[in-house]
Amino acid sequence: MSRYPAPEIHDLPDDIRTKVLEVQEKAGFVPNVFLALARRPAEWRAFFAYHDALMLKEEGSLTKGDREMIVTATSAANHCLYCVVAHGAILRIYEKKPLVADQVAINHRKADISPRQRAMLDFALKVCQHSDEVEDADFKALHAHGFSDEDIWDITAITAFFGLSNRMANVTGMMPNPEFYLMGRVPKKKD
Repeated sequence: MSRYPAPEIHDLPDDIRTKVLEVQEKAGFVPNVFLALARRPAEWRAFFAYHDALMLKEEGSLTKGDREMIVTATSAANHCLYCVVAHGAILRIYEKKPLVADQVAINHRKADISPRQRAMLDFALKVCQHSDEVEDADFKALHAHGFSDEDIWDITAITAFFGLSNRMANVTGMMPNPEFYLMGRVPKKKD
């Protein structure tokens, strides 16, 4: 399902193979993005280093759910099936709301989210689609919801980074793993 063949796990450089196997152990499968981008190891390392710096950071007021919400909404605007499905799954898990990812992807203004999150997504989508129109009033609107300038930087950086990711996924023909579709929608089976 990809325009570029993905390398086999056993052919990956040691550091990348170790990370891929860690993800597989935690998730129960290897998300397709890990192998699709591994065909260029230096770019893979840079991509995931920036991904982790943005998505796993502890500073600021954005929750992990907020971050995934930004990815899901802006990826939908960019028509990226892979990122909407994969990050929508993670969003459902973090927010503990089985419907939220679909709502955010289709129309965040009608989604079951807080006014603060709605303002965050209004801004993220403006950055995604019309960054040349961002103005001081946009910052004031976010400040009114308790976002700091550093939070606004994070919203912007996540939106921009996933713009790159969306384009790579779209052009390469990357498809979401089937496992993503049910994650966070149905209760996990107890062992």
